[in-house]
Amino acid sequence: MTAPPTTELRDAIAHHWGIHDLRPLQEPAMQAVLSGRDSLVVMPTGGGKSLCYQAPAILCEGLTVVVSPLIALMKDQVDGLISCGINAVQYDSSKSLQDRLAHEQEIRQGKVRLLFVSPERLAQASFISLLESVTVNAFAIDEAHCVSHWGHDFRPEYRQLKGLQYHFPNASFHAYTATATEQVRQDIIEQLGLRNPAILIGDFDRPNLTYRVLPRFGSVTEQALSVINRHQEEGGIIYCLRRVDVDSLCQSLKEEGIKALPYHAGMDGADRAKTQEAFIEERCDVVVATVAFGMGIDRSNVRYVLHAAMPKSLEHYQQEAGRAGRDGLPAECVLLHSGSDFFSWKSMIEKSASESGMDSVYLQNAIKHLNSMDNYCRIANCRHGMLVKYFGQDFEKKNCNSCDICLGETVAVENATEVAQKILSCVARLNERFGVGYVISILRGENLKSIREKGHETLSTYGLLKGHSPDELRDWIYQLIFQDALAQEEKENLEGRTFSILRLTRTSWEVMRGNTTVNLSKSTVERKSSAKQKKEKGSLTASGPDQRLFEVLRQLRRQLADERNVPPYIVFSDATLHELVRVKPKTLSQMRSIYGIGDNKLQQYGRQFMDAITNNG
Repeated sequence: MTAPPTTELRDAIAHHWGIHDLRPLQEPAMQAVLSGRDSLVVMPTGGGKSLCYQAPAILCEGLTVVVSPLIALMKDQVDGLISCGINAVQYDSSKSLQDRLAHEQEIRQGKVRLLFVSPERLAQASFISLLESVTVNAFAIDEAHCVSHWGHDFRPEYRQLKGLQYHFPNASFHAYTATATEQVRQDIIEQLGLRNPAILIGDFDRPNLTYRVLPRFGSVTEQALSVINRHQEEGGIIYCLRRVDVDSLCQSLKEEGIKALPYHAGMDGADRAKTQEAFIEERCDVVVATVAFGMGIDRSNVRYVLHAAMPKSLEHYQQEAGRAGRDGLPAECVLLHSGSDFFSWKSMIEKSASESGMDSVYLQNAIKHLNSMDNYCRIANCRHGMLVKYFGQDFEKKNCNSCDICLGETVAVENATEVAQKILSCVARLNERFGVGYVISILRGENLKSIREKGHETLSTYGLLKGHSPDELRDWIYQLIFQDALAQEEKENLEGRTFSILRLTRTSWEVMRGNTTVNLSKSTVERKSSAKQKKEKGSLTASGPDQRLFEVLRQLRRQLADERNVPPYIVFSDATLHELVRVKPKTLSQMRSIYGIGDNKLQQYGRQFMDAITNNG
């Protein structure tokens, strides 16, 4: 198959999507589709993967079948394509029988350019027969990491896709994912049976994202508010570890006047759908969710993602945090970390493995992923560099200027080894019989009945670190555990309940003898009250007249979206609105040159936005 010339491809993209400059690797990825060569394309979230299979589909003869794991994800892409003047269809269980029959007729008549289906649908013989009745040019497999046993979101049904080659030997196959290590990439190629594929790996760095890892304090609500209030009236996602955490935090934020909604698997399906729709349609500022939320979210103007606890892998973190700033504008990713997160995840993973009969290799791989995530949270190296290197790429910058480490928000503790010796000596004086909380109380010299009853107020370590907060000491204890200078051990009491105690290790004694040093770090960011934080405003948006014009255009966008029953970003992205504010086009011809405004959208919305700019610019 001969690929169309580059000018034809670029003209088509400008015509439909209003995009005039392609991102790195987009064009080679598109040329692979156009030439009929299999491909594996790995680009970070926001890197423009979707365009890599959408654009070639409008130039190719025949049908492009897009395999997608979620109905919501399909709907967002189909709505976006239709708004650009491209005939696309999703064929799934949410459609009525009448709609599905109508779609089948359109497919047979060759009217559909892109067909979105789930992997389960492609396992049905009747659906395969439908596709065999037409010419299928290409299969685009989105979220392709789901096919890999070594990935972070393995789905067995994805492994059935390899059988499609028997039915469609002349079609090319293309795998797309945002997160894949070298091991996962090789597994994708093998499991999908890709034939001499073009392997295109994008730059995993997202310079528009600012990464921060902070110790989790007692009040997650207070820490969440400090992030939310830096981004007032902007969209954000907060991820929690458990459903109960979601419900509790969401309620607390509502009491603070935040428009927050919950999302987790324990909710009724209709309620989950309402939350998702409200967030996509920008009627809700904040979604508090478990990891069940996000894969189907195509909203590009998420300005922050907050993890209230550590995710279970760097792959998950890269994907979840990557939902911020997909429009290329600045966004913030904050991770609240506690040493207990590792043990919570480990316990859940082992329990799940035991109940499901998970093989030992998969379990070991899951623990390995967990360790890598914990390392990321604890090691005081550039966050951007650590993420990029984890996915097998070099990071040349000495200072990214967009993470807590490089911005100087985390510093080394002076006399760290001396501090560690005091903590370890306290554990030794307590005969390694107590947990983190009690050790902290002794070190702070707290006047507690439980301490006096045991006579522990007479210990030489009582009050040795009374000038430090419980949160600070807790974080240092877990940093020592990470460095193998302490250990945490599970015990069971007479009632059968488990509890944790601190134990000394060989390294502990070496530190106490002065033969080994340790490193401890602390955050330099001042903790501020919610009231003070509310006075602060994020610096990502324009100010003065330009900010007022942006708000006018945003309200117009919402009005037009409501009229058409589509999410606001389907009309125009925030990036397009900011460009309209900056350029203030005076003619439709000038407006046509702005990013994200193709001919179809210019015809639909151009005059209304032009009038709004003229009247308010």
